[in-house]
Amino acid sequence: MSNRRNFFKAAGAAALSATAVSRVGAASLPDAVYQSSPTMQPPLVPNTGRPYNPVATLNGWSLPWRMNNGVKEFHLVAEPVVREFAPGMKANLWGYNGSSPGPTIEAVEGDRVRIFVTNKLPEHTTVHWHGILLPSGMDGVGGLTQPHIPPGKTFVYEFTLLRSGTHMYHPHADEMTQMAMGMMGMFIIHPKDQRQMRVDRDFVFLLASYDIEPGAATPKTSEMTDFNLWTWNSRVFPGIDPLVCRTGDRVRVRVGNLTMTNHPIHMHGPHFVVTGTDGGWVPPSARWPEVTTDVAVGQMRSFEFDAIAGDWAIHCHKSHHTMNAMGHDVPNMIGVDHKGVAERISKLVPDYMVMGDKGMADMGAMEMPLPDNTLPMMTGTGPFGPMEMGGMFSVVKVRNDVQRGDYKDPGFYKHPEGTVAYEYTGQVQMPTRAPAPQADSKTINVRKPSGGHTNH
Repeated sequence: MSNRRNFFKAAGAAALSATAVSRVGAASLPDAVYQSSPTMQPPLVPNTGRPYNPVATLNGWSLPWRMNNGVKEFHLVAEPVVREFAPGMKANLWGYNGSSPGPTIEAVEGDRVRIFVTNKLPEHTTVHWHGILLPSGMDGVGGLTQPHIPPGKTFVYEFTLLRSGTHMYHPHADEMTQMAMGMMGMFIIHPKDQRQMRVDRDFVFLLASYDIEPGAATPKTSEMTDFNLWTWNSRVFPGIDPLVCRTGDRVRVRVGNLTMTNHPIHMHGPHFVVTGTDGGWVPPSARWPEVTTDVAVGQMRSFEFDAIAGDWAIHCHKSHHTMNAMGHDVPNMIGVDHKGVAERISKLVPDYMVMGDKGMADMGAMEMPLPDNTLPMMTGTGPFGPMEMGGMFSVVKVRNDVQRGDYKDPGFYKHPEGTVAYEYTGQVQMPTRAPAPQADSKTINVRKPSGGHTNH
């Protein structure tokens, strides 16, 4: 309790704020480590400071640090980056240390951290430490709690981590542009006692959305609701890493949402319990079982489960969030007879093909010509055919023989004999149905209003 009192007393009396680094201080900056590969790096096991059980960042990495007289020092560099969303598409984004999202920052409850932020963007920026209790002047709100960080300058944030939990970092300067360009990252504060909330595997990822026109590479930053690429750590299926586990592992998944809408994250297979929210860990008596947890804008959620062998889909349950480069103005053509029209058009356009009259499943198997730097709307091939997915979709891959610390993709699951759905080949008796009413001149045709995905 005395630590908390001292913290608030210091925060009020000293009026701490993020400040520019002097020339002498700049000479002693910790190295800025860069990583642009979208391949998930091994969890960063600490070799200095307090011990902890590290996280695995999907398609990402954790930022190294140095110890300086008992203070853990990190160096973030805000800069333009190029991010591969999936093989076949790259985007011009802004991020940190070569990647978007930026590297995960990991520290321990009670640590004193000093974070240097160098601005290599064409405009000023700040960093807000989302959900972390700290002095007001270190909160990163440009103009309110600190001066903005001008291009070419380095500022320093310094504070003590008072409680463990799942947090994020992002700018609080020109947010519409900077967050829409991909500036964000995860900040994980581990418990001081390694035995507390211990799991075997601990995955983290951030939800982000972009509006990038087919054939383009730079997001439209003024978009508010009508996004066409829904990502986990700025990756879309089939480019998102699987969550690889060993049978019986206790597994935690941490999710942060910095999009403009909520996301019901649904996992097939094992049921899970929600163990963490924005406010910290949920006491055991207050946890609740789920198979879907809704993550609202600006929220973080942590959930845990015991791994069961198999391939278990995990995805946002908003169906248009599991598609890539989705066109929002396509009419519903189910049941429309194109035959006569198609024959006439094909005389003028030999490669013309009918789409949508029986649904959109064929899109998953088609190899249609696409603009450069554009992904198919539905894609991915599994052991039984097209998976017809995109966007916010991945697979929890649980195997009996996965070794501790091994996160390599083990391939598709080999189902035990007799455990796969199969075709019934016996006689099927057609049900007796009541006659359907016939349409006439008074029948009303109802159509959904247009207007994109407003308020989704």
